[in-house]
Amino acid sequence: MDAKRFARRVFRGAAVYGAIVLTPLYFLPTPQGARVEINLGFIGLALVFQGVFWIFGGDPRRYRGLMPMAVLEKLVFAIPALTLFALGRLDGAVAGFAAIDAILAGLLLIAWRRLPAA
Repeated sequence: MDAKRFARRVFRGAAVYGAIVLTPLYFLPTPQGARVEINLGFIGLALVFQGVFWIFGGDPRRYRGLMPMAVLEKLVFAIPALTLFALGRLDGAVAGFAAIDAILAGLLLIAWRRLPAA
């Protein structure tokens, strides 16, 4: 598979996955003591980034320079969540989603590296 097609599939797949996983979070009750606006802001920002992934997937070569930010978007959740899980402070289900984000970060990185620079 050529680099452009691989990047398109990875970014569009990440966008669809993210939208499916994040949207239901709007309807979960906010944990006691948590700040509602922070939870909603996090979910909203993460959903917006799924749109960015979709755009990247539409023209990967054009947006190649911004792709490292997509990798970081996945890692800012994956690394702290997996660390907390290793310390016994996070539920296994959440760690599973963090592991998926870590895998997606790796795939996004591969897609970025495979695309030729403009």
